[in-house]
This record gives sequence, structure tokens and C-alpha cells, in this order.
Amino acid sequence: MTDPIRILLVDDHAVIRDGISAMLAPHDDLCVVGEAADGATAVRLAAQLLPDVVLMDLRMPDEDGARATAQITALSPPPRVLVLTMYDSDADIIRAIAAGAIGYLLKDTPRRELLDAIRAAAAGNSVLTPSVATKLVRQQHSSRPELSTRECQVLVLVAEGATNKDIAEALGVSQATVKTYLTRIFTKLDVADRTAAVTAALAQQLISLDRCRPDG
Repeated sequence: MTDPIRILLVDDHAVIRDGISAMLAPHDDLCVVGEAADGATAVRLAAQLLPDVVLMDLRMPDEDGARATAQITALSPPPRVLVLTMYDSDADIIRAIAAGAIGYLLKDTPRRELLDAIRAAAAGNSVLTPSVATKLVRQQHSSRPELSTRECQVLVLVAEGATNKDIAEALGVSQATVKTYLTRIFTKLDVADRTAAVTAALAQQLISLDRCRPDG
């Protein structure tokens, strides 16, 4: 008889954790060993409890799911992180997969498919909701956006927490010009905000935080 799959539930809503736990309880091969309401607690419990699978929400207070996923998958041995979220935007998907998640499911996934996904993740197999798989394929086959050197510099400064005023001073341009650069970047990367732009650019290796710094 094999040991049950050890599962850590991570979601900031207790009712969701309770529901998933109740759903898993009748299955002898699945065992919930811990619960966390935020990413920081998830990282701590993952290191302590050594789960086989971490069922991870993405958007949570304190430490979000993608950052927690990166820390959890860096553990030795690394648990498998299976994202379970309401969100399927390109930026969310890219962040989660880039952080090391083995699977990405939406919270409307049918019960049987979720159970099968947990077992597949424990076995080291990638599991993706069909809509997510389609987006990843589209992302892989789409032409890679090209950022100019100046756009690259702007994004690195954004990643470091610089405001538009800070960027304008660092690059010797006006704040209006900085806004124009950001608008172009958002369009090229198909994102809506600064955080998503940095995330997408890092995931696609268009920038690195030790490259593309402005001279001087």
C-alpha cells in the first residue's frame, strides 16, 4: 500500500479551503496535511510539512501565489505546485508557470478533474485547464515582442520601484515621454499595467534586472 499524497491547501478564503478539504477527505490516497491563508505562511508550512502537492491560490495578501510558488519550488526536495485560481489572464499564467508551477487550473474545474490533476501533479505530470493550455500555445507561437533599448531601460527602472518622475530624471527625458514609453510597452506586451509589464518581460527574458540600466 502506497502512502497517500500529502497536500497543502493555500487560499485566503477559509470557506474554499474547507470545501476542498471536505472534497478530498473521502479519498484514501489524498491527505491534507496543512492549510495556509497567505503565501508567506504557505512557504513556511511547505518547508516544515514537506507536502507532495501544494494547491495554490494566486491572489492573496502579504505574499502572492506566484512569489510563494517560486520559493516553494526552490525547496529541496521541491513540492509540486498546482495553481487553483479564478484568474486566467496571460500575465497571471506566465507568472505562475515562470515561478515553477506544474499545473494551472481554474476554480470552476469539475471535482473529478481536480482530483485527477492532484494525482497527476504528484506524479510529476503537468496539468493545464484547456483555456490556459490554449493561451500558452498561443504565447509560444506568437512573435516575440521586441523592446527598444530605451523601453528596456524604462522597464528595469519600473521593476526597481521607480516612479515616472524618477525615470524621467534618470533618463533625462520628460514625464510625458516616460508615459509614452510605457504605453508602447503595454501595447507590445499586451498588458494593462506596470506590474504585468515587468512580469511579462522577465518571463519572456526580454529584460534582466542586471541589464539595460541607463548609463551614468
